[in-house]
Amino acid sequence: MATEAFTISAETEIVHKLDDLAGSLDKSRNDLVNQAIKEYLETHAWQVEKITQGSAAANRGELIDHADVMKEMEDLIERKAKTNA
Repeated sequence: MATEAFTISAETEIVHKLDDLAGSLDKSRNDLVNQAIKEYLETHAWQVEKITQGSAAANRGELIDHADVMKEMEDLIERKAKTNA
């Protein structure tokens, strides 16, 4: 896989924590930063996709009444409470 270098500035405390973690895991700072960036991008790509889908559905008029959502949430909470009791 091709790589490309770029520079960032981070708070000193973050850099020290990163270095400590890298040492504990026997990995490089670069490895940990790349892993963190990949996870960040995957998470945010998923969120943006879901927001885009929701906006498109709303634009098509595919909406759920607030009272229906609240009822579903209350039922879910009640079932969860019974399961944990």
